[in-house]
Parts: sequence; structure tokens; C-alpha cells
Amino acid sequence: MPVRALAASIVAPPAVESDPDLIARFLSDAAHYPGGHLTGVVRPRSTEEASAALAGGGPWLAVGAQSSLTGGATPMGATVLSTERLTSLVIDGPDRVRAGAGVTLQALQDALAARGLWLPPVPTWLGATVGGAVATNAAGAATFKYGAMREWVEGLRVVLASGETLTLARGAARATGAGVIEIDTARGLIAVPVPPYAMPDVPKRSAGYFAAPGMDLVDLFIGSEGTLGVITEATLRVAPRPAGVCWALVPMRDEPAAIALVADLRRASRATWATGEAAGIDVSAIEHLDHRSLEILREDGADRRHDVRLPPDAGVVLLVQIEVSAAAAARDLWSDLARATEVDAEDAPLVRLCRLLQAHGVLEDTEVALPGDLRRARAFVELREAVPAGVNARVAAAQASIDPRITKTAADMIVPFDRFGALMTACRALCAARDLDLVVWGHISDGNVHPNVIPRRVEDVAHGREAILELGRLVIAMGGCPLAEHGVGRNPVKQQLLELLYGRAGIDAMRAVRRALDPGDRLAPGVLFDGHG
Repeated sequence: MPVRALAASIVAPPAVESDPDLIARFLSDAAHYPGGHLTGVVRPRSTEEASAALAGGGPWLAVGAQSSLTGGATPMGATVLSTERLTSLVIDGPDRVRAGAGVTLQALQDALAARGLWLPPVPTWLGATVGGAVATNAAGAATFKYGAMREWVEGLRVVLASGETLTLARGAARATGAGVIEIDTARGLIAVPVPPYAMPDVPKRSAGYFAAPGMDLVDLFIGSEGTLGVITEATLRVAPRPAGVCWALVPMRDEPAAIALVADLRRASRATWATGEAAGIDVSAIEHLDHRSLEILREDGADRRHDVRLPPDAGVVLLVQIEVSAAAAARDLWSDLARATEVDAEDAPLVRLCRLLQAHGVLEDTEVALPGDLRRARAFVELREAVPAGVNARVAAAQASIDPRITKTAADMIVPFDRFGALMTACRALCAARDLDLVVWGHISDGNVHPNVIPRRVEDVAHGREAILELGRLVIAMGGCPLAEHGVGRNPVKQQLLELLYGRAGIDAMRAVRRALDPGDRLAPGVLFDGHG
């Protein structure tokens, strides 16, 4: 049965605002993509007001927190539809929440925490909004255990370019055997073609339109970056908060040693999930900072500021999140850790972790923040965040002192974990061949990394882009995805990576989806790809 789109709302549309101070707020996003300009801003308070606005013309660019790292929230002549007033929030029973697109992830997590709940797959920056997280299929550190946003979305309210609205529940509208999804609209029955390409089999993919045989219509809008419809509300599955979370800061000798430890932690955690063993190792996330990242922390004094000891011979630092049960959290875990060689591993959940660290020769240098030690846990997180902040500061300084044409040059790629070592070897070789100052950090538990170039001359930007494109080809050959978390947006390199991933035929298939839902190219023109072509 086709899903029915409801007619555009007849309520009065919100005013188009043109106050210069308001306009200035929306000229660029976190990517600082140049040339942003817009005709005005509308700020609907409901799906109905958003529907009335879109029915009145276009082009439109839906904007949330403007935390995009791809230029996807930078307007290029469109009217901005800001979701900042779409802030309804209803906790719907023990495992569901309905949230307006403009609800920040911090506000969502705070409301859920009061009920002992949380949304596990959120990205690192909690200032992002629900609508933006769904529209980019956002993911974060804990994807290893919990997956990306897609797995947690149960329903959506979406306004199409025509102003018509869809209220979607997962499972209610699927692709037919002929590979189309049927929607009954004011212009008749439209058949949205499911792209025929196969997506990489990795846990993070923010790479154009989702495609799979028999796919759900909900999944088409997740990760579509606002190009197929404006998400105004999401129904999300939530989970009980872990009873306790420990953090371990683990300095490692070098990258191969770090990869070997992570492989053991991944295996142990999967065994724990499979058996439900309360005393097993239960890792939800592992972050890593490479040797150049550690140099930046020392250069900027971040290690001293957060009172974190980084051994001078450390080549990599791992930041591990370990979940423990309520019974474990109530134990004297410090006593368990002090007696790691004596305590029965069946009774002490962190003892196995300590023994594993000892087997890898890193227990003595590891620092642990136990459940409840929020100050220390926060110091670990802020240390990690000081690396991208340090890189961004260096890019800005180079732009100011060397050449204004210098821009940030970075990638966001994922491979199956067993290919992670090959990914890092290739990444370093490609950048060394071009004499690039490379910094790498990321979510090693997923095989997801963020290589960044610190430019020392304007030519490094072009050389860095060459290296990223070549690395993208290798990632695809490894069965990975060159666009893992941040989406595509307006970034020309990421748009090239999207075409490398799916080929010209794949891009044409995406254009066919967009033509079916937005024949006038009114939503987010220039995002993902330019026009219909």
C-alpha cells in the first residue's frame, strides 16, 4: 500500500525574517565554507508551520545547530528554514521519545537522564540537534556497541518540498519487489526508485541515500542531508542508562601495539554481549590519538591543563569506555583494581580488563576513572577534544599568516577493523610522499579515523586533497566507506568521494530519487551533488 502524503497545511506560514543580526547567524556552519548568503530566515514552531512555509516556494535550506563539517548547513541563496523552535519533547513510555528537530542532543540526554534513560549513538558534540543527527545518520564514539542513529529511529515527520507532510512509522512503508517506494501525493502516485548500488558493510555510512532491497521509507530520509524532505520530528528508541561507566586512559608504545590491544578488547566485549556475563569486559567505545596528536597536546599544554601524564615514549593513547553492571558499580572497585592478581575474575568486572592490560604490558601506565568520578572522566574527554581544537587553531593561524586560501583538509573514513592497520599504513605513506604534516585521531573501535593535514604552505591543501582521494579509493577497495560520519554537504572532495564510492551510475540513481520527491530542486540545492544533471 502506498503511504499517503497529507496536503500542505493551511495555517499562516511563519514570517520571513531579514534582521541583519539574525541573517549573520546563518551565513556559515562549522566548516566555514565560503560565500554563504541567503534571502531570509523562517523559524517555524510546528510541522504545520513548516508545511505552510515550504508550500510557498523555494529554494530552502533546513538548518539545525550549524555544526556541519561539510558546508551542508551553509546557505547559497536559499531561504533558511531554522529548526531552532521545533523543540517539543515527549518521553513516550520506557523506551521511546518523540523529539522536535530542533531539540539539542544535550537537552534530550538531560531529559532522558531524569528517567534513567539515554540515547546511545549520539555524536561527540551534544550541541547538535535531533534533526541534524537524523539527517546525517550521525554516529559517535559508541557505535562499536550501539550502532549509528539509523538503528534507533522508529518514526519521522517529514515535510516534502511541496509542503505535503509524511508521518512515518518504521515498517509501515517498504519498497516493492520492483524496487520502488510508492507515495500518494497531490500530483498523483509517485514511485521513488531504490538505488541499485550496494552499500559498504561497515557500521558507519553517511554517504548519500540509503539503499537496500525491501528497504523502509524511514531509512530513505535518514542520512539524506535535507535534500529529500525537512525532518521536523523524530521518534527514537532509547535505552536504560548504564549503571556505571569507567574510563581508561591507556598510553601505548606504537600503533601496531594499540591495534592488537583493541582487537582483544573487541573480542572480549563481543563475548560478553553474547553470553550476558556480568563480570565480562564490556567496552562501548575506544578512541585513539596518534603520535602527532600527542605532540599537539604537549605543545598546547593540554596535558598539563587536564593533569594527564603522557609518557614521553608513548606513540598512541587509547581512551576506553567500559560499562559495568549495578552490582559491579556498587563494589569497591579500587580494591578490586589494587588486588587484580588476587581477586576472582568471576566476581570482579574490572579485573579481567586489568589482566588484559597487563598481558599487553600497559597496566602500569594506565589511568582509570571509576564510575562517579565525573571530574576525571571529563578531563579525559576534554583532552581528546583538545586535539581537533589544536588542529583547527593551527589551520586558522596558517590561513592568517601564510595564505588566506588555506582551508581545512581532512577526511572521515572507515574500514572493517581487520583492515585498520592497512588503512593507517596507506594513509601515512600517501601523506609522507607529499611531505604533509599529518594528524590522525578517531574511533578505533569501529575502524573509523579522521586524518587531518596541518598546512605549512598553501600547496599542502591541494596535495592533501589528492592524498584523501587516493586514500578513498583504497578504503573502497578494502570494503570500507570514505564518508563515515560527517556526510557530504557542499565539500567538493567529499562529493568526489561519493562518486568514487558508487560511480556515475550511482549518482544518477540518487538524482532519480531526488527528482521523484523534489522535481523542482527546491530543497538544499548543491548539497550532495549540484542540481539534477
